[in-house]
Amino acid sequence: MMTDPERIPVIIGVGQVNDRPDDPDQGLDSLGLMVAALEIAARDAGVSLTELDSLAIVDQISFHHLGKLCEPLAATIGANPAINYQSAAPHGDTPVRLLNEAANRIGAGEIKLAAIVGGEALRTAAGRAAKAASGEDKSYNAIRQVATRREPNYAQKHGLAAPVDVYPLYENATRAGWGQSLAEAQFESAEIWSRFSEVAAANDGAWIRKPTTPEDILKVDERNRPIAFPYSKLMVANSSVNQGAGFIVASLAEAWRRGIPEDRLIHIGMGAAAKEPASILHRDRYDRSVSMETSITRTLDLNAMTAADFDFVELYSCFPCVPKMARRILGWPWDRPATVFGGLTFGGGPIANYMSHAIVSMVDKLRTEGRYGFLFANGGFATDNHCIVLGNRPIAAASFPQDFDYQAEAEAKRGPVPDLVEDYAGPATMESYTVFYGRDGGPKAGVVVARTPEGQRTLAHVDVGDAAMLAFLTDGTREPVGTAGRVVPLEEGFGWRQA
Repeated sequence: MMTDPERIPVIIGVGQVNDRPDDPDQGLDSLGLMVAALEIAARDAGVSLTELDSLAIVDQISFHHLGKLCEPLAATIGANPAINYQSAAPHGDTPVRLLNEAANRIGAGEIKLAAIVGGEALRTAAGRAAKAASGEDKSYNAIRQVATRREPNYAQKHGLAAPVDVYPLYENATRAGWGQSLAEAQFESAEIWSRFSEVAAANDGAWIRKPTTPEDILKVDERNRPIAFPYSKLMVANSSVNQGAGFIVASLAEAWRRGIPEDRLIHIGMGAAAKEPASILHRDRYDRSVSMETSITRTLDLNAMTAADFDFVELYSCFPCVPKMARRILGWPWDRPATVFGGLTFGGGPIANYMSHAIVSMVDKLRTEGRYGFLFANGGFATDNHCIVLGNRPIAAASFPQDFDYQAEAEAKRGPVPDLVEDYAGPATMESYTVFYGRDGGPKAGVVVARTPEGQRTLAHVDVGDAAMLAFLTDGTREPVGTAGRVVPLEEGFGWRQA
Protein backbone atom coordinates (compact mmCIF):
# COMPACT_ATOMS: atom_id res chain seq x y z
CA MET A 1 0.00 0.00 0.00
CA MET A 2 1.27 3.47 -0.85
CA THR A 3 1.67 5.69 2.19
CA ASP A 4 3.31 8.83 0.76
CA PRO A 5 0.42 11.26 0.21
CA GLU A 6 2.44 13.03 -2.49
CA ARG A 7 2.20 9.82 -4.56
CA ILE A 8 -1.44 8.86 -3.92
CA PRO A 9 -3.83 9.95 -6.73
CA VAL A 10 -7.37 11.12 -5.95
CA ILE A 11 -10.15 12.69 -7.98
CA ILE A 12 -11.02 16.08 -6.50
CA GLY A 13 -13.40 17.63 -9.02
CA VAL A 14 -15.90 16.55 -11.68
CA GLY A 15 -18.12 18.27 -14.21
CA GLN A 16 -20.44 17.41 -17.07
CA VAL A 17 -22.72 19.40 -19.35
CA ASN A 18 -25.59 18.88 -21.81
CA ASP A 19 -26.15 21.47 -24.52
CA ARG A 20 -29.60 21.52 -26.19
CA PRO A 21 -29.95 24.64 -28.36
CA ASP A 22 -33.02 25.05 -30.57
CA ASP A 23 -30.82 26.73 -33.16
CA PRO A 24 -27.68 24.66 -33.98
CA ASP A 25 -25.79 27.85 -34.77
CA GLN A 26 -26.13 28.72 -31.08
CA GLY A 27 -24.81 25.33 -29.95
CA LEU A 28 -21.43 24.71 -28.40
CA ASP A 29 -18.87 22.89 -30.47
CA SER A 30 -16.63 20.18 -28.99
CA LEU A 31 -14.12 22.70 -27.67
CA GLY A 32 -16.86 24.74 -26.02
CA LEU A 33 -18.25 21.64 -24.32
CA MET A 34 -14.82 20.78 -22.95
CA VAL A 35 -14.35 24.28 -21.57
CA ALA A 36 -17.77 24.22 -19.91
CA ALA A 37 -17.16 20.81 -18.33
CA LEU A 38 -13.74 21.78 -17.00
CA GLU A 39 -15.06 24.99 -15.51
CA ILE A 40 -17.69 23.00 -13.60
CA ALA A 41 -15.04 20.52 -12.44
CA ALA A 42 -12.77 23.34 -11.29
CA ARG A 43 -15.56 24.91 -9.24
CA ASP A 44 -16.37 21.48 -7.80
CA ALA A 45 -12.74 21.06 -6.72
CA GLY A 46 -12.19 24.67 -5.68
CA VAL A 47 -9.12 25.05 -7.88
CA SER A 48 -8.07 27.28 -10.74
CA LEU A 49 -7.54 25.69 -14.17
CA THR A 50 -4.53 27.96 -14.60
CA GLU A 51 -2.68 25.77 -12.09
CA LEU A 52 -2.87 22.52 -14.08
CA ASP A 53 0.35 20.53 -14.51
CA SER A 54 -1.27 18.17 -17.03
CA LEU A 55 -4.16 18.38 -19.51
CA ALA A 56 -5.33 15.30 -21.41
CA ILE A 57 -8.05 15.45 -24.09
CA VAL A 58 -10.24 12.69 -25.47
CA ASP A 59 -10.18 12.89 -29.27
CA GLN A 60 -13.49 13.95 -30.86
CA ILE A 61 -15.06 13.53 -34.29
CA SER A 62 -18.02 15.92 -34.48
CA PHE A 63 -15.83 18.98 -35.18
CA HIS A 64 -12.82 17.12 -36.50
CA HIS A 65 -11.78 20.07 -38.66
CA LEU A 66 -10.73 21.83 -35.45
CA GLY A 67 -7.73 19.48 -35.34
CA LYS A 68 -5.82 18.90 -32.13
CA LEU A 69 -7.36 20.92 -29.34
CA CYS A 70 -4.44 20.91 -26.91
CA GLU A 71 -3.30 24.49 -27.43
CA PRO A 72 -6.74 26.03 -28.07
CA LEU A 73 -8.19 24.45 -24.93
CA ALA A 74 -5.24 25.41 -22.76
CA ALA A 75 -5.37 28.98 -24.06
CA THR A 76 -9.13 29.24 -23.49
CA ILE A 77 -8.91 28.12 -19.86
CA GLY A 78 -5.72 30.13 -19.21
CA ALA A 79 -3.56 27.09 -18.50
CA ASN A 80 0.04 26.35 -19.45
CA PRO A 81 0.49 22.71 -18.42
CA ALA A 82 3.87 21.05 -18.91
CA ILE A 83 2.00 17.96 -20.14
CA ASN A 84 -0.67 18.69 -22.75
CA TYR A 85 -1.85 15.98 -25.14
CA GLN A 86 -4.80 14.52 -27.01
CA SER A 87 -5.52 10.83 -27.52
CA ALA A 88 -4.50 9.44 -30.89
CA ALA A 89 -8.00 8.19 -31.72
CA PRO A 90 -11.56 8.42 -30.39
CA HIS A 91 -11.89 5.03 -28.71
CA GLY A 92 -14.27 4.32 -25.83
CA ASP A 93 -11.56 3.18 -23.43
CA THR A 94 -9.73 6.52 -23.69
CA PRO A 95 -11.06 8.34 -20.57
CA VAL A 96 -10.13 5.42 -18.31
CA ARG A 97 -6.69 5.15 -19.90
CA LEU A 98 -6.09 8.88 -19.45
CA LEU A 99 -7.19 8.58 -15.81
CA ASN A 100 -4.76 5.69 -15.32
CA GLU A 101 -1.97 7.72 -16.94
CA ALA A 102 -2.66 10.71 -14.67
CA ALA A 103 -2.57 8.40 -11.63
CA ASN A 104 0.76 7.03 -12.83
CA ARG A 105 2.28 10.50 -13.21
CA ILE A 106 1.15 11.47 -9.73
CA GLY A 107 2.50 8.18 -8.38
CA ALA A 108 5.83 8.92 -10.06
CA GLY A 109 5.93 12.40 -8.52
CA GLU A 110 5.84 14.09 -11.94
CA ILE A 111 2.67 16.16 -11.44
CA LYS A 112 0.34 17.33 -8.69
CA LEU A 113 -2.75 18.52 -10.58
CA ALA A 114 -4.19 17.02 -13.80
CA ALA A 115 -7.37 17.38 -15.85
CA ILE A 116 -8.94 14.93 -18.28
CA VAL A 117 -11.77 16.11 -20.54
CA GLY A 118 -13.72 15.37 -23.68
CA GLY A 119 -16.74 16.62 -25.57
CA GLU A 120 -18.84 15.72 -28.59
CA ALA A 121 -21.39 17.91 -30.35
CA LEU A 122 -22.76 15.59 -33.01
CA ARG A 123 -26.27 17.01 -32.54
CA THR A 124 -25.06 20.52 -33.30
CA ALA A 125 -22.86 19.31 -36.18
CA ALA A 126 -25.82 17.49 -37.74
CA GLY A 127 -28.07 20.53 -37.33
CA ARG A 128 -25.56 22.81 -38.97
CA ALA A 129 -25.03 20.34 -41.81
CA ALA A 130 -28.79 20.21 -42.40
CA LYS A 131 -29.01 24.01 -42.51
CA ALA A 132 -26.09 24.16 -44.92
CA ALA A 133 -27.92 21.72 -47.18
CA SER A 134 -30.70 24.33 -47.61
CA GLY A 135 -33.36 22.18 -46.05
CA GLU A 136 -32.54 19.05 -48.02
CA ASP A 137 -32.86 15.80 -46.08
CA LYS A 138 -29.17 14.88 -45.90
CA SER A 139 -28.22 12.57 -43.08
CA TYR A 140 -25.10 13.34 -41.08
CA ASN A 141 -23.30 10.25 -39.84
CA ALA A 142 -19.83 11.20 -38.71
CA ILE A 143 -19.25 7.74 -37.26
CA ARG A 144 -19.75 6.00 -40.59
CA GLN A 145 -17.81 8.73 -42.39
CA VAL A 146 -14.80 8.06 -40.17
CA ALA A 147 -15.18 4.29 -40.52
CA THR A 148 -15.30 4.39 -44.33
CA ARG A 149 -12.78 7.14 -44.98
CA ARG A 150 -10.39 4.78 -46.79
CA GLU A 151 -10.93 2.47 -49.76
CA PRO A 152 -13.44 -0.19 -48.69
CA ASN A 153 -11.79 -3.36 -47.47
CA TYR A 154 -13.11 -6.91 -47.53
CA ALA A 155 -15.20 -6.48 -44.38
CA GLN A 156 -16.62 -3.13 -45.46
CA LYS A 157 -17.64 -4.53 -48.84
CA HIS A 158 -19.87 -6.92 -46.88
CA GLY A 159 -21.43 -4.11 -44.83
CA LEU A 160 -19.14 -4.37 -41.80
CA ALA A 161 -18.03 -0.74 -41.65
CA ALA A 162 -19.26 0.95 -38.47
CA PRO A 163 -19.53 -0.40 -34.91
CA VAL A 164 -23.30 -0.91 -35.25
CA ASP A 165 -22.55 -3.35 -38.09
CA VAL A 166 -19.98 -5.37 -36.18
CA TYR A 167 -21.23 -5.78 -32.61
CA PRO A 168 -24.20 -7.91 -33.73
CA LEU A 169 -21.67 -10.57 -34.74
CA TYR A 170 -20.70 -10.81 -31.06
CA GLU A 171 -24.34 -10.69 -29.96
CA ASN A 172 -25.39 -13.59 -32.15
CA ALA A 173 -22.28 -15.64 -31.39
CA THR A 174 -22.50 -15.17 -27.61
CA ARG A 175 -26.19 -16.04 -27.58
CA ALA A 176 -25.40 -19.33 -29.27
CA GLY A 177 -22.34 -19.90 -27.09
CA TRP A 178 -24.34 -19.38 -23.89
CA GLY A 179 -27.08 -21.70 -25.10
CA GLN A 180 -29.74 -18.99 -25.02
CA SER A 181 -32.72 -18.81 -27.31
CA LEU A 182 -33.23 -15.58 -29.24
CA ALA A 183 -36.10 -14.68 -26.88
CA GLU A 184 -33.96 -15.31 -23.80
CA ALA A 185 -31.07 -13.24 -25.12
CA GLN A 186 -33.33 -10.35 -26.13
CA PHE A 187 -35.06 -10.47 -22.75
CA GLU A 188 -31.71 -10.16 -20.97
CA SER A 189 -30.77 -7.19 -23.16
CA ALA A 190 -34.11 -5.48 -22.56
CA GLU A 191 -33.98 -5.98 -18.80
CA ILE A 192 -30.46 -4.53 -18.58
CA TRP A 193 -31.35 -1.61 -20.86
CA SER A 194 -34.51 -0.85 -18.91
CA ARG A 195 -32.44 -0.50 -15.74
CA PHE A 196 -30.09 1.80 -17.64
CA SER A 197 -33.08 4.01 -18.47
CA GLU A 198 -34.10 4.14 -14.81
CA VAL A 199 -30.61 5.22 -13.77
CA ALA A 200 -30.56 7.87 -16.52
CA ALA A 201 -33.96 9.18 -15.42
CA ALA A 202 -32.52 9.92 -11.97
CA ASN A 203 -29.26 11.46 -13.28
CA ASP A 204 -29.19 15.19 -14.02
CA GLY A 205 -26.33 14.62 -16.46
CA ALA A 206 -28.13 12.07 -18.64
CA TRP A 207 -29.48 12.95 -22.10
CA ILE A 208 -32.76 10.96 -22.06
CA ARG A 209 -34.44 11.05 -18.66
CA LYS A 210 -37.46 8.87 -19.23
CA PRO A 211 -37.76 5.33 -17.83
CA THR A 212 -38.36 2.74 -20.54
CA THR A 213 -39.86 -0.68 -19.88
CA PRO A 214 -38.36 -3.93 -21.16
CA GLU A 215 -41.52 -4.36 -23.23
CA ASP A 216 -40.94 -1.03 -24.97
CA ILE A 217 -37.33 -1.95 -25.69
CA LEU A 218 -38.37 -5.28 -27.19
CA LYS A 219 -41.20 -3.83 -29.26
CA VAL A 220 -39.98 -3.07 -32.78
CA ASP A 221 -41.99 -0.37 -34.52
CA GLU A 222 -41.51 2.96 -36.32
CA ARG A 223 -40.22 4.57 -33.11
CA ASN A 224 -37.92 1.69 -32.31
CA ARG A 225 -36.92 0.55 -35.76
CA PRO A 226 -34.57 -2.36 -36.38
CA ILE A 227 -30.96 -1.35 -37.01
CA ALA A 228 -28.79 -4.49 -37.33
CA PHE A 229 -30.16 -7.83 -36.17
CA PRO A 230 -30.96 -8.36 -33.39
CA TYR A 231 -30.57 -4.73 -32.33
CA SER A 232 -33.21 -2.01 -32.58
CA LYS A 233 -32.82 1.72 -31.99
CA LEU A 234 -33.35 1.49 -28.22
CA MET A 235 -30.51 -1.03 -27.93
CA VAL A 236 -27.76 1.01 -29.59
CA ALA A 237 -25.65 3.99 -28.56
CA ASN A 238 -27.29 7.38 -29.01
CA SER A 239 -24.59 9.57 -30.51
CA SER A 240 -26.92 12.44 -31.45
CA VAL A 241 -25.98 14.43 -28.37
CA ASN A 242 -24.04 17.51 -27.28
CA GLN A 243 -22.22 16.43 -24.13
CA GLY A 244 -18.99 17.27 -22.37
CA ALA A 245 -17.42 15.83 -19.24
CA GLY A 246 -14.15 16.18 -17.38
CA PHE A 247 -12.51 15.54 -14.06
CA ILE A 248 -9.53 16.77 -12.05
CA VAL A 249 -6.98 14.48 -10.41
CA ALA A 250 -4.54 15.53 -7.69
CA SER A 251 -2.13 14.00 -5.26
CA LEU A 252 -3.64 13.39 -1.85
CA ALA A 253 -1.10 15.77 -0.34
CA GLU A 254 -2.11 18.49 -2.81
CA ALA A 255 -5.77 17.95 -1.93
CA TRP A 256 -4.93 18.31 1.76
CA ARG A 257 -2.94 21.49 1.13
CA ARG A 258 -5.97 22.94 -0.62
CA GLY A 259 -8.24 22.00 2.26
CA ILE A 260 -10.53 19.76 0.25
CA PRO A 261 -12.70 17.76 2.66
CA GLU A 262 -12.05 14.03 2.90
CA ASP A 263 -15.60 13.18 1.88
CA ARG A 264 -14.99 14.92 -1.46
CA LEU A 265 -11.94 12.81 -2.33
CA ILE A 266 -12.26 9.67 -4.45
CA HIS A 267 -9.29 7.32 -4.42
CA ILE A 268 -8.06 5.68 -7.61
CA GLY A 269 -7.32 1.96 -7.74
CA MET A 270 -5.24 -0.08 -10.13
CA GLY A 271 -6.15 -0.52 -13.79
CA ALA A 272 -5.59 -3.09 -16.52
CA ALA A 273 -5.88 -2.92 -20.31
CA ALA A 274 -5.76 -5.30 -23.26
CA LYS A 275 -6.85 -5.23 -26.91
CA GLU A 276 -8.29 -7.47 -29.58
CA PRO A 277 -6.65 -7.41 -33.04
CA ALA A 278 -7.62 -4.28 -34.94
CA SER A 279 -9.17 -6.29 -37.79
CA ILE A 280 -12.44 -7.89 -36.78
CA LEU A 281 -11.72 -10.75 -39.17
CA HIS A 282 -8.42 -11.61 -37.50
CA ARG A 283 -9.86 -12.52 -34.11
CA ASP A 284 -9.96 -16.00 -32.66
CA ARG A 285 -13.73 -16.02 -32.05
CA TYR A 286 -16.85 -13.93 -31.48
CA ASP A 287 -18.45 -15.67 -28.50
CA ARG A 288 -15.86 -14.33 -26.08
CA SER A 289 -13.03 -11.78 -25.84
CA VAL A 290 -9.80 -12.78 -24.13
CA SER A 291 -8.72 -9.14 -23.94
CA MET A 292 -11.95 -8.26 -22.12
CA GLU A 293 -11.50 -11.23 -19.79
CA THR A 294 -7.90 -10.26 -19.08
CA SER A 295 -8.61 -6.60 -18.37
CA ILE A 296 -11.48 -7.40 -16.00
CA THR A 297 -9.94 -10.31 -14.12
CA ARG A 298 -6.52 -8.67 -13.85
CA THR A 299 -8.11 -5.48 -12.43
CA LEU A 300 -9.85 -7.57 -9.78
CA ASP A 301 -6.58 -9.31 -8.93
CA LEU A 302 -4.55 -6.09 -8.81
CA ASN A 303 -6.99 -4.51 -6.37
CA ALA A 304 -7.51 -7.74 -4.39
CA MET A 305 -11.26 -7.47 -4.92
CA THR A 306 -14.24 -9.44 -6.21
CA ALA A 307 -17.60 -8.32 -7.54
CA ALA A 308 -18.96 -8.52 -3.99
CA ASP A 309 -16.74 -5.56 -3.02
CA PHE A 310 -18.43 -3.18 -5.45
CA ASP A 311 -21.48 -1.13 -4.66
CA PHE A 312 -21.64 0.26 -8.19
CA VAL A 313 -20.33 -0.66 -11.62
CA GLU A 314 -20.20 0.93 -15.03
CA LEU A 315 -20.08 -1.74 -17.73
CA TYR A 316 -19.65 -0.12 -21.11
CA SER A 317 -22.89 -0.32 -23.05
CA CYS A 318 -22.55 0.71 -26.68
CA PHE A 319 -24.44 -2.48 -27.59
CA PRO A 320 -25.92 -5.20 -25.33
CA CYS A 321 -23.31 -7.86 -26.07
CA VAL A 322 -20.63 -5.80 -24.30
CA PRO A 323 -22.13 -5.49 -20.79
CA LYS A 324 -23.54 -9.00 -21.13
CA MET A 325 -20.06 -10.41 -21.73
CA ALA A 326 -18.52 -8.16 -19.08
CA ARG A 327 -21.02 -8.98 -16.35
CA ARG A 328 -20.41 -12.70 -16.79
CA ILE A 329 -16.67 -12.23 -16.42
CA LEU A 330 -17.03 -9.89 -13.45
CA GLY A 331 -19.75 -11.94 -11.79
CA TRP A 332 -22.23 -9.02 -11.73
CA PRO A 333 -25.91 -10.07 -11.47
CA TRP A 334 -28.13 -9.21 -14.43
CA ASP A 335 -30.80 -7.77 -12.13
CA ARG A 336 -28.54 -5.08 -10.61
CA PRO A 337 -27.90 -1.84 -12.51
CA ALA A 338 -24.72 -2.05 -14.58
CA THR A 339 -24.35 1.73 -14.87
CA VAL A 340 -24.14 4.88 -12.76
CA PHE A 341 -24.59 7.28 -15.68
CA GLY A 342 -27.40 5.68 -17.68
CA GLY A 343 -25.76 3.79 -20.54
CA LEU A 344 -24.97 4.98 -24.05
CA THR A 345 -28.59 4.83 -25.20
CA PHE A 346 -30.15 6.89 -22.42
CA GLY A 347 -27.26 8.59 -20.63
CA GLY A 348 -25.90 9.54 -24.02
CA GLY A 349 -23.27 8.22 -26.40
CA PRO A 350 -20.73 11.01 -27.00
CA ILE A 351 -18.42 8.68 -28.99
CA ALA A 352 -15.14 8.19 -27.07
CA ASN A 353 -16.04 10.36 -24.08
CA TYR A 354 -18.84 8.30 -22.54
CA MET A 355 -16.61 6.98 -19.76
CA SER A 356 -15.76 10.53 -18.67
CA HIS A 357 -19.45 10.92 -17.86
CA ALA A 358 -19.38 7.54 -16.12
CA ILE A 359 -16.41 8.64 -14.02
CA VAL A 360 -18.20 11.88 -13.10
CA SER A 361 -21.30 9.94 -12.09
CA MET A 362 -19.28 7.33 -10.18
CA VAL A 363 -17.57 10.09 -8.21
CA ASP A 364 -20.95 11.67 -7.43
CA LYS A 365 -22.28 8.29 -6.24
CA LEU A 366 -19.30 7.41 -4.09
CA ARG A 367 -19.27 10.80 -2.42
CA THR A 368 -22.65 10.02 -0.87
CA GLU A 369 -22.92 6.23 -0.53
CA GLY A 370 -21.22 2.89 -0.88
CA ARG A 371 -17.50 2.14 -0.84
CA TYR A 372 -16.09 1.07 -4.20
CA GLY A 373 -16.98 1.26 -7.87
CA PHE A 374 -15.75 -0.73 -10.87
CA LEU A 375 -15.36 0.90 -14.30
CA PHE A 376 -15.09 -1.18 -17.49
CA ALA A 377 -14.46 0.68 -20.75
CA ASN A 378 -14.59 -0.73 -24.27
CA GLY A 379 -13.70 0.91 -27.56
CA GLY A 380 -13.33 0.45 -31.28
CA PHE A 381 -15.01 -2.66 -32.67
CA ALA A 382 -15.00 -4.57 -29.36
CA THR A 383 -11.28 -3.89 -29.62
CA ASP A 384 -9.99 -1.89 -26.65
CA ASN A 385 -10.60 -2.73 -23.01
CA HIS A 386 -9.51 -0.83 -19.90
CA CYS A 387 -10.81 -1.24 -16.35
CA ILE A 388 -10.10 0.64 -13.13
CA VAL A 389 -11.46 0.86 -9.58
CA LEU A 390 -12.54 3.94 -7.61
CA GLY A 391 -13.30 4.20 -3.91
CA ASN A 392 -14.35 6.76 -1.30
CA ARG A 393 -11.60 5.41 0.94
CA PRO A 394 -8.00 4.31 0.38
CA ILE A 395 -7.61 1.18 -1.76
CA ALA A 396 -5.12 -0.96 0.11
CA ALA A 397 -3.57 -2.70 -2.89
CA ALA A 398 -3.14 0.45 -5.00
CA SER A 399 0.39 1.49 -5.91
CA PHE A 400 1.47 3.91 -8.62
CA PRO A 401 3.03 4.15 -11.10
CA GLN A 402 1.88 0.81 -12.49
CA ASP A 403 2.14 -0.96 -15.84
CA PHE A 404 -1.50 -1.37 -16.91
CA ASP A 405 -0.67 -3.09 -20.21
CA TYR A 406 -1.62 -6.78 -20.01
CA GLN A 407 -1.55 -7.46 -23.73
CA ALA A 408 0.96 -10.29 -23.43
CA GLU A 409 -1.28 -12.09 -20.95
CA ALA A 410 -4.26 -11.74 -23.28
CA GLU A 411 -2.28 -13.04 -26.25
CA ALA A 412 -1.24 -16.10 -24.26
CA LYS A 413 -4.93 -16.91 -23.71
CA ARG A 414 -5.97 -16.31 -27.32
CA GLY A 415 -7.03 -19.29 -29.39
CA PRO A 416 -5.84 -19.97 -32.94
CA VAL A 417 -6.82 -17.21 -35.35
CA PRO A 418 -8.26 -18.70 -38.56
CA ASP A 419 -6.78 -17.82 -41.92
CA LEU A 420 -8.95 -15.50 -43.99
CA VAL A 421 -9.97 -16.52 -47.52
CA GLU A 422 -11.77 -13.99 -49.70
CA ASP A 423 -12.56 -16.12 -52.75
CA TYR A 424 -13.88 -19.32 -51.20
CA ALA A 425 -16.85 -21.27 -52.59
CA GLY A 426 -18.07 -24.51 -51.11
CA PRO A 427 -19.48 -26.04 -47.92
CA ALA A 428 -19.15 -24.00 -44.73
CA THR A 429 -20.49 -23.56 -41.20
CA MET A 430 -22.02 -20.32 -39.96
CA GLU A 431 -19.84 -18.69 -37.27
CA SER A 432 -22.00 -15.58 -36.87
CA TYR A 433 -24.18 -13.25 -38.92
CA THR A 434 -26.35 -10.15 -38.99
CA VAL A 435 -29.00 -8.48 -41.13
CA PHE A 436 -28.88 -4.73 -41.84
CA TYR A 437 -32.05 -2.61 -42.03
CA GLY A 438 -32.86 0.66 -43.76
CA ARG A 439 -34.51 3.67 -42.17
CA ASP A 440 -37.87 2.37 -43.38
CA GLY A 441 -37.40 -0.73 -41.22
CA GLY A 442 -36.98 -3.07 -44.17
CA PRO A 443 -34.00 -5.43 -44.56
CA LYS A 444 -31.42 -4.07 -46.99
CA ALA A 445 -28.49 -6.50 -46.72
CA GLY A 446 -26.95 -9.19 -44.58
CA VAL A 447 -23.67 -10.96 -43.99
CA VAL A 448 -22.59 -14.36 -42.77
CA VAL A 449 -19.20 -15.05 -41.20
CA ALA A 450 -18.46 -18.66 -42.09
CA ARG A 451 -15.83 -21.32 -41.48
CA THR A 452 -14.66 -23.68 -44.20
CA PRO A 453 -14.15 -27.38 -43.50
CA GLU A 454 -10.44 -26.57 -43.07
CA GLY A 455 -11.26 -23.96 -40.40
CA GLN A 456 -10.62 -20.90 -42.57
CA ARG A 457 -12.85 -17.83 -42.22
CA THR A 458 -14.77 -16.21 -45.05
CA LEU A 459 -17.67 -13.81 -45.62
CA ALA A 460 -20.82 -14.23 -47.67
CA HIS A 461 -23.69 -11.92 -48.58
CA VAL A 462 -27.26 -12.73 -47.50
CA ASP A 463 -30.07 -12.46 -50.02
CA VAL A 464 -32.62 -10.55 -47.95
CA GLY A 465 -35.14 -11.02 -50.73
CA ASP A 466 -35.24 -14.71 -49.83
CA ALA A 467 -38.07 -14.77 -47.31
CA ALA A 468 -37.21 -18.25 -46.04
CA MET A 469 -33.59 -17.29 -45.46
CA LEU A 470 -34.55 -14.06 -43.69
CA ALA A 471 -36.98 -15.91 -41.43
CA PHE A 472 -34.37 -18.55 -40.59
CA LEU A 473 -31.90 -15.87 -39.51
CA THR A 474 -34.31 -13.70 -37.52
CA ASP A 475 -37.39 -15.52 -36.24
CA GLY A 476 -35.68 -17.45 -33.44
CA THR A 477 -37.25 -20.79 -34.32
CA ARG A 478 -33.83 -22.35 -34.78
CA GLU A 479 -30.34 -21.13 -33.86
CA PRO A 480 -28.54 -20.26 -37.13
CA VAL A 481 -25.03 -20.11 -35.61
CA GLY A 482 -23.31 -23.45 -36.11
CA THR A 483 -25.55 -24.61 -38.95
CA ALA A 484 -24.24 -25.89 -42.27
CA GLY A 485 -24.55 -24.13 -45.61
CA ARG A 486 -22.68 -23.25 -48.75
CA VAL A 487 -20.83 -20.22 -50.03
CA VAL A 488 -21.72 -19.75 -53.70
CA PRO A 489 -20.36 -17.38 -56.37
CA LEU A 490 -22.48 -14.36 -57.30
CA GLU A 491 -22.09 -11.80 -60.06
CA GLU A 492 -20.29 -9.73 -57.46
CA GLY A 493 -18.73 -11.57 -54.54
CA PHE A 494 -20.14 -14.63 -52.83
CA GLY A 495 -23.47 -15.48 -51.22
CA TRP A 496 -24.75 -17.77 -48.47
CA ARG A 497 -27.11 -20.65 -49.07
CA GLN A 498 -28.47 -22.60 -46.14
CA ALA A 499 -28.11 -26.39 -46.32
